[in-house]
Amino acid sequence: MSASRTGGATGVGSLPGGDAREAAKTVTGSFEEFPYLAELPARGPGSDMIGRSLGLLVDMYAHVEPSGWRISDRPGRDSKRARSWLGEDLDALEEFTQGYEGRLKVQAVGPWTLAASLEMHGGESMLQDPGACRDLAGSLAEGVREHLADVRKRIPGAEIVLQYDEPSLTAVLLGRVRSASGYRTYRAVDRQVVEGTLRELFAVHDGEVVVHSCAPEVPFGLLRRAGVSGVSFDFSLLTEREDDAIGEAVEAGTKLFAGVVPGTDGPLSDPGGSVMGVRKLWRRLGLTPGTLAESVVVTPACGLAGASPAYARAVQAHCVRAARSLADNPE
Repeated sequence: MSASRTGGATGVGSLPGGDAREAAKTVTGSFEEFPYLAELPARGPGSDMIGRSLGLLVDMYAHVEPSGWRISDRPGRDSKRARSWLGEDLDALEEFTQGYEGRLKVQAVGPWTLAASLEMHGGESMLQDPGACRDLAGSLAEGVREHLADVRKRIPGAEIVLQYDEPSLTAVLLGRVRSASGYRTYRAVDRQVVEGTLRELFAVHDGEVVVHSCAPEVPFGLLRRAGVSGVSFDFSLLTEREDDAIGEAVEAGTKLFAGVVPGTDGPLSDPGGSVMGVRKLWRRLGLTPGTLAESVVVTPACGLAGASPAYARAVQAHCVRAARSLADNPE
């Protein structure tokens, strides 16, 4: 079975430390068949998930305030730094993927988490302004398109998998995003609007598009309707309430990027034990065990920025072994 058809294993996004070459070396060494472009938030604002994606925006700028990222009228030090770090990370990845052919994952924060995290001039979230949200999504689409073109030029053999990080998506849909004061929440955004915006962002890439959220209650049905090819989530947060939506997604061909290994330091079970829950889910849903290895990609539960370097390395190797166990013993 070719690497592009099997699920295999990959990482989520962030790693500890601040050395781009070390990160690229670790990722390509661990995930030989499905590396990803690592993020190193320990370097400071602009290398964090939000700042990095704000650096991708076209004709839209942001800077850091004590309360977080805020929209700016012109490019400043913070967005320049975000771009420069991204360039450094791409240089390092390019160095360690010479001649590579196969899947490669790059991540950007999705439009709804970005809108929930970005402040307008007055300090309120962009989420409360539908027009601003539309402009943000348009700017992000343009920036992601340019970023993908750059990655293709650097690593021509890569089949790029584009991941949008949307940890705030459920909160946006349910009206749970807190205002600047913290005393109230912003009104829920209409599901149709959320779905339509995501669909447009997914269309930027003609390959696989994955949405990642390590929050509870991932909206599997909405993401499937918006046209996602995979959903990445923290497996420990699943409840049986999600069974039907997951079953429908898998039967429609959606891949599950199952975050089965804890993202912060702790004892690791044996690799087979890590994917036991996935096998049980398959049985519960009445799905054919033979489809397991094709439908599931094994990942850490979330990014590894909070882990020690040694644990981050161990977790990534563990994910590869767990994926192998799933392929060898699907029952």
